[in-house]
Amino acid sequence: MKVNTEISAVEEVLTRGVQEIVVADSLKKKMLSGKQLRIKHGVDPTSTDLHLGYAVVYEKLRQFQELGHKIVFLIGSFTARFGDPTDKGKVREMKTKEAVMEMAKEYIKQLGKIIDIKKIEVVYNGNWYDKFSAEDLLNLMSKFTVARMLERDMFQQRMKEAREIYLHEPVYPVLQGYDSVVIKSDITVIGSDQKFNELQARPLQEAAGQVPQDLMMVPLLIGTDGEQKMSQSLGNYIGIADSPQDQFGKTMSIPDSLIYSYFELCTRVDASDLYEIEKQLKSGENPRNIKVRLAKEIVKIYHGERAAQKAEEEFINVFSNKQKPTNIPKFVFREDMNILGIMVASEMVTSNSEGRRMVEQKAVKVNEIIVSDIEQHGFKAGDVVQVGKRRYIELV
Repeated sequence: MKVNTEISAVEEVLTRGVQEIVVADSLKKKMLSGKQLRIKHGVDPTSTDLHLGYAVVYEKLRQFQELGHKIVFLIGSFTARFGDPTDKGKVREMKTKEAVMEMAKEYIKQLGKIIDIKKIEVVYNGNWYDKFSAEDLLNLMSKFTVARMLERDMFQQRMKEAREIYLHEPVYPVLQGYDSVVIKSDITVIGSDQKFNELQARPLQEAAGQVPQDLMMVPLLIGTDGEQKMSQSLGNYIGIADSPQDQFGKTMSIPDSLIYSYFELCTRVDASDLYEIEKQLKSGENPRNIKVRLAKEIVKIYHGERAAQKAEEEFINVFSNKQKPTNIPKFVFREDMNILGIMVASEMVTSNSEGRRMVEQKAVKVNEIIVSDIEQHGFKAGDVVQVGKRRYIELV
């Protein structure tokens, strides 16, 4: 495939939804050279569900792919076993190789909703790290200082609070950097929180006789709560694999202040549309109307135009006309199950603690009656359970 070096197309990739580039002049020169570049993005599979926070990066990968570049999608089949300490106040729990590989399958499957996975190169860093000897690892570690690795905010915070830093944790950025040497990365596309880790690749690549990779960093997407970055553990996420109705409803729940950034980072509307949307928001147009378009644009990417239209109609019926959804999922329950058990088993909530929190917030109803006791039981077939504004099941 011929590489597109049209200046307007290159500028669009370099500017839209980009927070920082290291080194900007170098990256632009590479993109205008006509050479097919190797675009690295690495992930440590930690969940089977990807959300729009991941998709911000994947949309940027799609843009590079459409220009004709090679996406090298690196699965941390080794590094995910002990995990990236970035932003973590305590050590991550270790995972087995089998668990990591199982989650990796879902990553690639969901990635296919955004980019053409038939054209990408998928690599696993376990393929080289599982063959490393102790001498290999020590030789790699000798290229860096302890002081440099401990500069990071989360390690400084732990030391202030007299909390442990385990020996393997500062080694993680070294391994992430070495990945770039192995795959001969020209550019890495990352969330802004990965800057320190990916910078470690540049001296290693120079030492190996390679041109150092440039870094393109995109912002961390704020979640539906409008406060913290999007995260499964915080429950403030919109999943790539969510149903059209859930994607639409969750998007409609975001604060108005996030509308523009979601358009810029999570949709494919062109630059002229973005300009008009910004004008509409500043002119005082009802943000709900703009948000409806945003929700449709997001659903369209993952489920298609028709599903987006149906999701809008469903939303209007449920929230404006106060009707139940037209297709309520069925859940086979046992008569001895209490409401908390039903919510967790049916995956209406992700944990017991979330279920308790929803009951405390009076956000759980059975047949339109608020549930106040997590031990409530005695349900029957045909009962409709509602959690929050969008989640429904019918017991069978």
